[in-house]
Amino acid sequence: MNLVDRDAVIDKLVYTASNPVADHLVDRVHHWPGVNGLAALLAARPLRATRPLHFFRPDGNMPDALELPLTLPAELGPAAAVCSELRDRVRTVELGRAAERARTGRRVLGRRAVLAQSWCEGPVTVEPRRGLRPRIATRSQWPRIEALLRNRAFFADYARARDQWRNGLPAVFPAGTYWLRRFASVPVLET
Repeated sequence: MNLVDRDAVIDKLVYTASNPVADHLVDRVHHWPGVNGLAALLAARPLRATRPLHFFRPDGNMPDALELPLTLPAELGPAAAVCSELRDRVRTVELGRAAERARTGRRVLGRRAVLAQSWCEGPVTVEPRRGLRPRIATRSQWPRIEALLRNRAFFADYARARDQWRNGLPAVFPAGTYWLRRFASVPVLET
């Protein structure tokens, strides 16, 4: 998904961080027993993941732990201001879901129940398919139209280059072509 502007990036950060709260699994984001990128981002420390014992061989080639540094792009503004905005907006989601639960009588699943679930289980409900597949995220009309036009131009250029390439003719693919560049060594325009 192409996040066109700052608001779209912030919206997706809030959505990702507050997903367990929005689905009524836990009351607060920091109660989630799984990976918590928000806590790492706000504390300016790397996100650390350890290899699960139940999935990988003890003598396998996977490392015991990995660290992923989390950074905020300068384009979003001063890091302290972005972190403050994220904290406030996540708290707004937490309060909104708490109010919804108070109104409806619904309860959260809770940390203990989340941890009690089997790691190999999946949902029993079927997710609807063939719906919308958004590629652009922004609330602003003109940046969205501009991004859609860029996408349309990319797909047309890509289709043209792919047809030439498949017919054995020289072809240069548009910037943003990844798979064919990496695995088929096709030439790609640089941006």
